[in-house]
Amino acid sequence: MSTSQTRLPDTELCNAAVEYARTVSAPFLFHHVMRSAILADSIGRKRGMRYDRELLCVSAVLHDLGLTTIAPVQMRFEIEGADLAKDFLARKGMSEHHVDIAWDAIALHTTAEIPSRKCAEIALCQMGIAADLGFAPPDAVGDETIDEALAAYPWLDFHESLPTTLVGLYQRNPRAAASNAVEEACERRIPGFRRFNLFDRLIDRNTETSS
Repeated sequence: MSTSQTRLPDTELCNAAVEYARTVSAPFLFHHVMRSAILADSIGRKRGMRYDRELLCVSAVLHDLGLTTIAPVQMRFEIEGADLAKDFLARKGMSEHHVDIAWDAIALHTTAEIPSRKCAEIALCQMGIAADLGFAPPDAVGDETIDEALAAYPWLDFHESLPTTLVGLYQRNPRAAASNAVEEACERRIPGFRRFNLFDRLIDRNTETSS
């Protein structure tokens, strides 16, 4: 399905990014990134914002590479995804400036408030992702656009598969829990899991320095 609301920029780079994401992502994840890209673009157009549609598209489509089969799972998935997207976009000839923006958009997409202070592409990327997860302001995107995005890329079992994937990262390498999203999934799915707490570390550090 491709309507005026769900159509993304038909450029060589966007098409390559979509195919890359499709190849390395589980179906539930591919559908999520595609819906996110559609909703991000729709929000930008609805608000009359000035932005590079191609740059926004590839940032949103590639934003979850850190959750795919190609992720090394050595650090938080947002950074790994940003690094993987950077390598892909650089190979495709994207300018260094735009690659840097895409990196920021992906690395920051689970971080509250900061993206909205950055350039339009970074802000919109997060808004599109938030809209797909139901976190965006009610007036950010119309119900018709959401329905069209879901018709084109159905929800599948996203609500179950995403937390399972996040927990799987932690089980492969506990360092993945540096991501808040991974910690939240583990808190719900792993009995006895305890999130990092700065004040616990301060107490431990006080004990170390006092001994």
